[in-house]
Amino acid sequence: MTSDTSRSASSPSLADALASGTVVLDGGMSNQLESAGHDLSDELWSARLLAERPEAITEAHLAYFEAGADVAITSSYQATFEGFAKRGIPHGRAAELLGLSVELAREAARRAHAKGATRPLWVAASVGPYGAMLADGSEYRGRYGLSVAELERFHRPRLEVLAAAAPDVLALETVPDADEAEALLRAVRGLGVPAWLSYTVAGDRTRAGQPLEEAFAPAADADEIIAVGVNCCAPEDVDGAVETAARVTGKPVVVYPNSGEVWDAEARAWNGLSTFTAEQVTGWRRGGARLIGGCCRVGPGAIAGITRALAPVR
Repeated sequence: MTSDTSRSASSPSLADALASGTVVLDGGMSNQLESAGHDLSDELWSARLLAERPEAITEAHLAYFEAGADVAITSSYQATFEGFAKRGIPHGRAAELLGLSVELAREAARRAHAKGATRPLWVAASVGPYGAMLADGSEYRGRYGLSVAELERFHRPRLEVLAAAAPDVLALETVPDADEAEALLRAVRGLGVPAWLSYTVAGDRTRAGQPLEEAFAPAADADEIIAVGVNCCAPEDVDGAVETAARVTGKPVVVYPNSGEVWDAEARAWNGLSTFTAEQVTGWRRGGARLIGGCCRVGPGAIAGITRALAPVR
């Protein structure tokens, strides 16, 4: 629990909220920014706007809060010291921008409350995989040729900075590989901030090809992890993953799939048709999902639909 004025001292922690009901996540940050006219074509993606147009990020978060989301996931998915360094941004400034990503989401929560929202609103600090920094689609493959120890050394400095900014939870998201998940589970130890772990999957396996039953298992004994599940995957892959995550870990399940369209890394474009519907979420809820939202190409309209679909059981 933070002392931030966007939440009252009596607000529950996110873990407590998951124990008693369902929490709605936001949708895709990048598509919301693009729909507002912002160019995200470079390697930093939405993280570039942390330096250039921070107000745009706050407005994107606010749009999701106004659509009914309870959790804003920060714009730090592709924000790394290494990625910023490629753009000539020094380490100290990069650390400031990582911290700013949390503050911008907090500001959006403050504005939502000022406009009349009375429910608790939480901030999840996004921690994308190593492959996101490469900006070549590697997050959908994994197997980077790095050891677990090397991946831990990559993730820990960024995690320390984000944890110091006092988010409600760390979102270890779009993880393609069980080895990287192991590194992340090591890296979050001792930070004092809870986390969720979500894989990007294809069918019943991680993108790197490991069975989900094996991939989810280490999270069962990780005290820092308050939810386990999947994101940035096809909606059709969610049902089986929810069942497996709930059975293997005994923890609340987090799910936020893409629209169903497919990312073409070479063309840097989405192809295909959307298969995501708000009605799907009630089945995910019955299977054990407690944190439910959308990822790429899922906008405020879809989040509003999720909120309505879950209203009777929240």
